[in-house]
Amino acid sequence: MLRLSKKLLFAIEAVVDIAYHSGLDPVRSSEIARRQGIPRRYLEQVLQQLVHHGILAGQRGPRGGYRLARERRRISVGEIIRIVRRLEGTVDPASEPDGSEIGAKVIRPIWVEMQLEALAKFDNLTIEDLCERAREKSVPSEAAQVSDFSI
Repeated sequence: MLRLSKKLLFAIEAVVDIAYHSGLDPVRSSEIARRQGIPRRYLEQVLQQLVHHGILAGQRGPRGGYRLARERRRISVGEIIRIVRRLEGTVDPASEPDGSEIGAKVIRPIWVEMQLEALAKFDNLTIEDLCERAREKSVPSEAAQVSDFSI
């Protein structure tokens, strides 16, 4: 089921924060936690999963932290949603076989269709798009303007 959980919100906010505030050095989790108001211990779990799934790259050591593993324009919000949904392991009630005939033949198919449409929109919304929205809303960045890199 497509719902905005705290873990999903933290994951999206953390990735945008890294993209928006990163300079030459990686962004420390303590900085993300401070800016976003996310408990650091909880944030670290989310960040590690995003590293594991290739959204972020982690760097250890005294100057360590996190950076994007790919260009911001190549990371979609839909990808982050799917990763967090797998981590949460919540079952979508629309996929369960139990229920009434009206539910199974009418309501659930509409719900599934709406979720697929929403995910398609999130697949077309990139981290670069969200960074641009932050710039348009005059959200201050703690880093100098950084160009997206190309490989």
